[in-house]
Amino acid sequence: MLAGTSGACADPGGDGGDPAGPVRLLVFGAPEELAAYRTLVSAYTESHPDRTIQLVEAGDRKDLLARLSTSIAGGEPPELFLMNYRFYGQFAVKEAIEPLDDRIAASDRIDPADYYPVAMNAFRWHDRQLCLPQNVSSLAVYYNRTLFEKYRVPLPEPGWTWTDMLTTATAMTRDAAGGVIRGTESEGAARRPAVHGLGIEPSIIRLAPFVWSNGGEIVDDPARPTRLTLGTPAAREALKNLMDLRLAYGVTPTDEEVESEDDESRFANGRLAMLLSSRRSTTTFRSITGFEWDVAPLPVYRQPAGILHSDAYCMTRGGTNKRAAWDFLEYAISADGQRIIAATGRTVPSHMGVAGSAAFLGPAQPPRSAKVFLDAIPTVRALPAVSTWPEIEDVTGGILENALYRGDRLDDVIRQLDEATRPLFERGEYPR
Repeated sequence: MLAGTSGACADPGGDGGDPAGPVRLLVFGAPEELAAYRTLVSAYTESHPDRTIQLVEAGDRKDLLARLSTSIAGGEPPELFLMNYRFYGQFAVKEAIEPLDDRIAASDRIDPADYYPVAMNAFRWHDRQLCLPQNVSSLAVYYNRTLFEKYRVPLPEPGWTWTDMLTTATAMTRDAAGGVIRGTESEGAARRPAVHGLGIEPSIIRLAPFVWSNGGEIVDDPARPTRLTLGTPAAREALKNLMDLRLAYGVTPTDEEVESEDDESRFANGRLAMLLSSRRSTTTFRSITGFEWDVAPLPVYRQPAGILHSDAYCMTRGGTNKRAAWDFLEYAISADGQRIIAATGRTVPSHMGVAGSAAFLGPAQPPRSAKVFLDAIPTVRALPAVSTWPEIEDVTGGILENALYRGDRLDDVIRQLDEATRPLFERGEYPR
């Protein structure tokens, strides 16, 4: 059987409700990601023809957060939503999320020991398991293998350094005739890159793993942060190197180029040699037919370090049909459900058995080096769990974007980041 029926036979949450009633699941993602969730829902309803799962598709992350906030405030939230650990804290502090501990304890399909602890722990709030993670992705370097072979540039290898990545990105930044463009040469109209060497989002979630790899920290206290600490030597070095990618070396697209074609599209169209992204890009890139691509681990400063990317199914306290919602959640997070969603390419399964199986590692579809994501798990770290983190990401994103594309002074960037985020840390609430 694809899914157990313990949710229909027992009610560990004491909610009542119709186990065969409709369940609304709020998600967002690229079209290929949404197709993956439809595949999961279809598999569930095929084995449970009396069940109805309504997939509510938000346009983007901000749309999802707005819809969820509005529906909770209005007393009509969806039964389930899928959310990254970086954003669920704002709903946890309002006690809008239903704790799942009793249901997990009563389940014959879910054993917490089967799941990667780093993902499970990211969704614990005041010692309660609020959500169950579907994935345990990390940041990786996607690269155009065909383009590398065309220009005879060595492929990225485990253990490579930031300097190695910069050297590679420089060698892969080419004009229309295939010539290498170095540094400020890219500013000349006659030498506009036809291919850029590297795409990287100027954000705190892209900077953090390199700060950690260099031996630094991004906050003063990971458990209860009060401020960013990007002024330390290790953090300054990582930040400066990120800022230098555009104006000093010219290996990344300009602000105008990113506005006209985002990095993910640029990579898929063969105009970007490398892209730093999480597993969620895989579903989009599997539609590529014009070239072969693969993934490589992040470059290393002093020691390997990665950043956790994990999304989880959460149940709202105000949902109408919790018994039916739990039955679907239990299925989606089980080994059976995770095998289905992993086969679509969307996830690095949080279920350790599924992650190590052919459902994820099978060579039938790219990337051929999928094990890169699993090898990174022992080194991944979660960002601080503070309820105001979404605001912190938004405000730092604008400052880092100016730093990369406009070339703001390093000291000014660090000061602006500190001044903009201190009030947000002070206002934030924490899981413990």
